[in-house]
Amino acid sequence: MGKKKAPPRGKKNLDNRRTKKKVSILSSEKVEYVDYKDVNLLKRFVSDRAKIRARRVTGNDTQQQAEIARAIKNGREMALIPYTTRVTTQRNNRRNDRGDRGDRGDRGDRGDRGDRGERSEAPEGAENADAPENAEAAEAPVTEEV
Repeated sequence: MGKKKAPPRGKKNLDNRRTKKKVSILSSEKVEYVDYKDVNLLKRFVSDRAKIRARRVTGNDTQQQAEIARAIKNGREMALIPYTTRVTTQRNNRRNDRGDRGDRGDRGDRGDRGDRGERSEAPEGAENADAPENAEAAEAPVTEEV
């Protein structure tokens, strides 16, 4: 019995259309040398979070992408381009945002818990570990006679 041939790998083009190949900015603007000091050019190859964009996004070939990456890294080292860019998002106030669950969240009302009495710091019968063994001597005032 013969082996079945596996289906071809890769993207399935369901609508049988060819996707248009991206054209590189470098080739469209006829840039011969990528300089790390050309910040405006390099910023076009960096995302809003200061990540270097991929080849498939920018349309660069392998050699162009290597030149761009090297120039961006040199520009970062010379403090012309930031390593990261802080993106701030609005965060909900988690403490006060209980939605429709009410004041107690989803735990429900605790109800009348009755008079629970005073709370002591240590349970009865438990000795204080910091207290000296001779507690009466420790409490007696010390007076010196001259």
